[in-house]
Amino acid sequence: MKRDELRSTPFSAGLRRLLAETLHPGERVLWQGQPDGVARMMMWRFLWWIGFPWLVITAIAVSRRWIVEWAGMPLLFGAMLVTAPFVMLLYDMQTLYVVTDRRALILRTAWGRRSAVSTAFAQMDATFEILDIGRGAGHLNFASGVSTRSPDTDYTGRYGFRCVRAPAHIRGILEKARAAAKSQ
Repeated sequence: MKRDELRSTPFSAGLRRLLAETLHPGERVLWQGQPDGVARMMMWRFLWWIGFPWLVITAIAVSRRWIVEWAGMPLLFGAMLVTAPFVMLLYDMQTLYVVTDRRALILRTAWGRRSAVSTAFAQMDATFEILDIGRGAGHLNFASGVSTRSPDTDYTGRYGFRCVRAPAHIRGILEKARAAAKSQ
């Protein structure tokens, strides 16, 4: 039943090592996958609609010498707007979502910081919520009342897998795993 959706990237070896260290003895992986980084980039593409014109206007202002000495700030701001979706893609490449026969895991090796956040089936909501974001991706929320400081929590405290492909399929795997764990 295991379905492996971990893409081969420069970060996948570190994610596999972190998963091996995080699993408890006898725990089985039922599904693992990564966020759809392209879907997240498309969610934030409006930054490009602001950033590219900003850079063009700033370049014109510099070429006409309207701004000379303090041109670095507007250029930096425009560059940040244009590169932000790509930074989010890199962050998603360093994230792994896992459903085991005991819990859901979110593993990260982002920017040299390794983290593993576990949510036991007993801590999950009775029903799982899917928020469609387009391109066959969505957010699969399975817990509520979580601190909004987590990158996997929305502004209301709903927690789960963000920008995941085929969230309805993953919800099915998670529901089956929870039902099997309750029956034991």
